[in-house]
Amino acid sequence: MIESLTSPERTKLIKSLLDGFEQANPGVTVELVSPPLDSADQKITQILQTKKDLDVLEVRDHTAKSFSNNGWLAELPTTGWAGWSDLTELAQKKAVEVGGKAYLIPYGFYQRTLFYRTDRGLTRPPATWQELYEAGKAQTTGDRYGYSFRGGKGGADYAVMMISAYNGEALDPEKSFFLKDKRTIFATPEAAQALDLFVKIYREASPPDSVAWGFPEMVQGFTSGVTGMLIQDPEVIKTVEESGLTNWATAPIPKGPTGYAFQPVGYAGWGVTSFSAHPEQAVKLVQYLSEAEQSIAFAKGNSLIPISKQAQSDPQFSQGAWKAYLEAQQDPKQVITIRPVDYPGWSQFLVDSDRDVQALITGKKSTAEVLKAWDAFWADQAKKVS
Repeated sequence: MIESLTSPERTKLIKSLLDGFEQANPGVTVELVSPPLDSADQKITQILQTKKDLDVLEVRDHTAKSFSNNGWLAELPTTGWAGWSDLTELAQKKAVEVGGKAYLIPYGFYQRTLFYRTDRGLTRPPATWQELYEAGKAQTTGDRYGYSFRGGKGGADYAVMMISAYNGEALDPEKSFFLKDKRTIFATPEAAQALDLFVKIYREASPPDSVAWGFPEMVQGFTSGVTGMLIQDPEVIKTVEESGLTNWATAPIPKGPTGYAFQPVGYAGWGVTSFSAHPEQAVKLVQYLSEAEQSIAFAKGNSLIPISKQAQSDPQFSQGAWKAYLEAQQDPKQVITIRPVDYPGWSQFLVDSDRDVQALITGKKSTAEVLKAWDAFWADQAKKVS
């Protein structure tokens, strides 16, 4: 078995779960391979290409399609396994997202939520992006600011999140950069409204140096008291708790004017190789790791949104900071989208769009210029896959 997102604590947790599997299955021994994080996916790909000595592997949302297209993944059974019905609707959906077949069972999800300080005059969390801007502006005074803006790498993702919310019901969640009428989400007046507000949030409610902030700086800004609000993944919960901050809470991400919020959800899971020498035991291991007790322990240890329905009654996930994630999942207008990763220009857009956001918030490009470029890019992408 090989893992991808390696860290010492995580590897230790996986080994403890594997010990439980071995005790429940006398005669079966699992050898865990834990490559360095930076080269893990490359190592996994090399092993898959040689088709040697690998049974169970970590499959990520951005590797699932290439691994399955190359014939390296076995289809996992979903019938005849009691644990399938205990998986949340989201887990079942993502398990079969690639080609309609279960090439992996997710072990948890990354989904954004709003973190906010309760000692900054907020009587309730902002429900819309407009309210976030107003609350952020009201909190900005002296060396304190309302919002942890992401202007560095990954910043365009937040602009897209706002543009999606402003397009509302017209957006096609299955092809999230496009509307149901086939136009791109960047071609509408609503997109311009969203991007104008995005710039105002930076200029009027965020620290000037957040022009270059990435993940660590955003979180540090919030925990240190420089900013009053932050939008991030659940792994931040542990960081905030360990910082000693007590006056804070979470809420689902803000919505657009028509009451919709859209965001993709990041995930990874366990799969079985198509060339496994021990397919029966390999499938059994994936199922074991995906059942309630083991999957909830793994989600807790890694600050993930859990895959088991039983987690909804677990105090860690049903109360406190985690409650917002369950609220979002139960709200039909908090919509999970599918990123357009299948398009040939996806990787290039990630680079170009971050650069455009930098130019936008520093005044070197206008909203109209950025949207025109993004619309043209994705209209061209649509032609390439049609």
